[in-house]
Amino acid sequence: MKTLMKTMTLAAVLLSSTAAVAQDKPKIGAAVYGLNAEFMQLWAAALEDHPAVKDGLVDVTIFDGRYDALVQQEQFETMITQGYDAIIFVPIDIEAGAEAVQLAHDAGIPVFGSNTRVNSDLLNAYVGSDDVQSGYMEAKYVLDQIGCTGNVVVIEGPIGQSAQIQRLEGNEKALAECPDVEVVEQQTANWSRAEAQTLMENWLTAHPGDIAGVIGQNDEMALGAIEAIKAAGLSVNDFAIAGIDGVTDALLAVKADEMASILQDGAAQAQGALDLAIKAVNPDYEPMSKIWEQYPDMPWNGGSDKEYNVPWTPVTLENVDALLEMRQ
Repeated sequence: MKTLMKTMTLAAVLLSSTAAVAQDKPKIGAAVYGLNAEFMQLWAAALEDHPAVKDGLVDVTIFDGRYDALVQQEQFETMITQGYDAIIFVPIDIEAGAEAVQLAHDAGIPVFGSNTRVNSDLLNAYVGSDDVQSGYMEAKYVLDQIGCTGNVVVIEGPIGQSAQIQRLEGNEKALAECPDVEVVEQQTANWSRAEAQTLMENWLTAHPGDIAGVIGQNDEMALGAIEAIKAAGLSVNDFAIAGIDGVTDALLAVKADEMASILQDGAAQAQGALDLAIKAVNPDYEPMSKIWEQYPDMPWNGGSDKEYNVPWTPVTLENVDALLEMRQ
């Protein structure tokens, strides 16, 4: 009987210790706008590849927002009910996302922005890249290629998302420097390659021989335009085409001299935000991601900054092979 009692006591202690460890492990949710396209898939994969996740120091759950602000808010409500310790937010809508942040703030849960912005001063911090800058860079490439004259089309991201708003601001800044260039078509394709292909097919029919450049606010849409051009029996080399993100197919298209792209480091955005989220839960935590060494111009600063700006990397013939090798 004494032996049985000792065994039961030991088992109870072990169960109690296991429960305490499980309870002490931070539970962090990542609410992302959608996982259909490669860029956010790369972002999510990098989050799950964070050393703290791989070492079992933190539990991370990724929620697919399905490109719907209401779905994202419902996911916030779920995380609040389930007692998550922190939330990483990649919103689909810059305005609608503010209510979700407010709900988490009222529940005492810190929220960290990543990749896209929300119009709220309640975020604990934000890790992303300057979309105005990338919008300017891609448009300037197209305009330089066509000699600052002729007609272009602009394929926008989801209307109301911060990347669409800010990249358009950058597009328009570059276009203002070329008053002889006319934007003959401008419409959203919602970051979708298929939607962009349909738009471009229609535009090629409506403006035969009159489109010189394509400004795609992400790579997927630029690639959709390329598919439409090829399907129409036209030469891609007769168009100046640019996108943003550095997804794998875009890297291959740059290597084939079909378009220009700018790499957005989603891995740095995701892992940086997770380091900050863990720090908010555990003040003694030191960052485990290598991104802080990779980008010395974006110092950790003890996790105390409100903004962390991940630099853009233009994709070139000189660096494209190395970037492709990193995807293996």
